[in-house]
Order: sequence, then structure tokens, then C-alpha cells
Amino acid sequence: MSTVIVVIVVIVVLAALVGGGLAIAARRRSQKLQQEFGPEYDRAVENADSRGEAEKELAERRKRHKQLDLKPVDPQTRERFQGDWKRIQAEFVDDPGGAVEKADSLVTTIMRERGYPVDDFDQRAADISVEHPRVVENYREARRVRDAQRDGSADTEDLRGAVTSYRSLVEALLDDGGDDRGRDDHGHRSDDRARDGDRARDDDRARDDDRARDDDRSGRHRENGRTHDQDQARDDDRSRR
Repeated sequence: MSTVIVVIVVIVVLAALVGGGLAIAARRRSQKLQQEFGPEYDRAVENADSRGEAEKELAERRKRHKQLDLKPVDPQTRERFQGDWKRIQAEFVDDPGGAVEKADSLVTTIMRERGYPVDDFDQRAADISVEHPRVVENYREARRVRDAQRDGSADTEDLRGAVTSYRSLVEALLDDGGDDRGRDDHGHRSDDRARDGDRARDDDRARDDDRARDDDRSGRHRENGRTHDQDQARDDDRSRR
């Protein structure tokens, strides 16, 4: 085999190795972004011209988010915000539209308190999607309903859903736990669901134990009753004799 052929073979092999390595790296990068952003990844891909463009945009979000000077809400301020939210929920019955407007304003105030830039809604949603990739879609839907309410095209059920969506974001923003990657699409943490499941199973076991004890007591009562009847029958028989 001539030297030229050997060189060509080596180049081809190296190119294949490099190409395979790049493909593996790209696949791992995609998997990591999918894990980090969840449904937000699918949304970005759907709205972009290509998967590569969507992944680049998500990576830029992450980079921008790292540069933000975010901070948790201190306990006293958190308590005040929670009180504001309770009042908004209470006002929904008499003024659903007003409650939605106040909910939107409260979310913006909390985000500003946390250190998020709040001048542009789309940018707010993009920024918050890094820390809260599931709940952010609730934010978009709630804002859509708020805009519909302003032009008179939102009904009471739409407004009720918007308040629920705002609530999930308020809870996420005030949560010391930070991101919501452990949450479901309604903002509930998976470990909360696990604890709820454990409590439910404990309750079921407790009810089963109670039923077993009741059945045991009933069985003893029936056995005692039969024993008493047998004793009474023997006494009657002796009396007749």
C-alpha cells in the first residue's frame, strides 16, 4: 500500500472519528437542554426554523439568566406578598377582571423584587423559563387571558383559569427552593405528590386496620353470642330433665 493511500485512509478514519464525536456531543447537548427546559424545549423547537436554532436560543437564555443578579424574597416581604395574593383571590368573586389585573401586577412586582428585568413581557417569560420552565407557560396563558379580558372577549371561566395560572407562578417565585424542574405543569412539586401519596397509603392502611379490628370484634361478639346460646340451650335441657 502506497504512502498516499495510507495517508488518505488515516484522514478518512480521523474525519469519521471527529464527525462521530461531534454528533455525540450534539446529542448530549440536546438531551441536556431537553432535561433543563422540559416542555419549553418543545415550544422553542416548534417556533424556530430548526432544532439547532432553537437550542442556540435556549442556550442564550441560560447564559443571560446566569448574568442576572437574582435573589430570594426575604421572609417579611414574602409574607406581605402572600397576603396580597390572598386578597386578590378573595376579590375574584366580586371582580374577576380586576383580580386578574392585580394578579398580573403582583407577579411583575415579585419578579422585580427578585431582580428580574420587567420592561418587556416576552423577555420576562424567556428569563423566567430558565428557572421555571414548566410554570412559564401558565404565565403566557394568564397574560393572554388578561389581554382578552381588556377587549371583552374573556369569560369568567377564562379569568378563573388565569388566576390559577398566576397563582402557580406566584408560588414558584416565592419558593425558596428555586427552580421548578421538580414540579408538574401546575407548579406542584413531585416530592409533594410523593408525600401526598405516602400519606394516602398510610390513611388506607389505617382504615384497613380499623376495619380488621372491627371485623375481629364483630367475630368475637358473634362467637360469644353462639357460646351464650349453647350454654342457655344446655341449661334449658337440664331443666326439662
